[in-house]
Amino acid sequence: MDDRAPDSGEERYLIVGLGNPGRAYAFNRHNVGFMAVDKLALRAGIDLRRVQSKAIVGNGRLADRPVILAKPQTFMNLSGEAVGALANYYRVPPAAILVIYDELDIPFGVIRLREKGGAGGHNGMRSLIQHLGNDFPRLRLGIGRPPGRMDPAAFVLQDFGRDELPLVSEMLTTAVEAIELFVRDGIQLAMSRYNGPVNGND
Repeated sequence: MDDRAPDSGEERYLIVGLGNPGRAYAFNRHNVGFMAVDKLALRAGIDLRRVQSKAIVGNGRLADRPVILAKPQTFMNLSGEAVGALANYYRVPPAAILVIYDELDIPFGVIRLREKGGAGGHNGMRSLIQHLGNDFPRLRLGIGRPPGRMDPAAFVLQDFGRDELPLVSEMLTTAVEAIELFVRDGIQLAMSRYNGPVNGND
């Protein structure tokens, strides 16, 4: 018996934000992927409260196409379990999955889209690649490098500072616009529109 979602005939998109569940992590740098999906849900009028496949999900439409928004609740290192299950249930191919996450090697406030690639040291992405392979688009949100000799693991679990919040808000607004363009016109156009030159690791 096939217990997956019925096929509507329209290509679905699965938009995934990575983060850690729970109030203690809500405003961490590591949770900026969750923040982007929350902002997108608000803008698109998608109710993001249902629990499915170890994730909080919401179904709706974006750029006149069916989308599933998801925030895995497995903790970052096991994100692929939730995303793999959702991709299978909704029959979403890797090319129609966009994963949003924090990136230390991109300057704070800058966004970068990629068509595919490796984990780059990100544990959430490593888990996703184990379940999906490498060939899915991703949207990286720059959080910059930690100051001084601060441990990167401690830095990503630190809340954004009050003085950083305006730039975080701008970055999330730009991210939502990039996601809409990806769904409407594809990854190549979104990359050409939003991947400007920066001094950082691209």
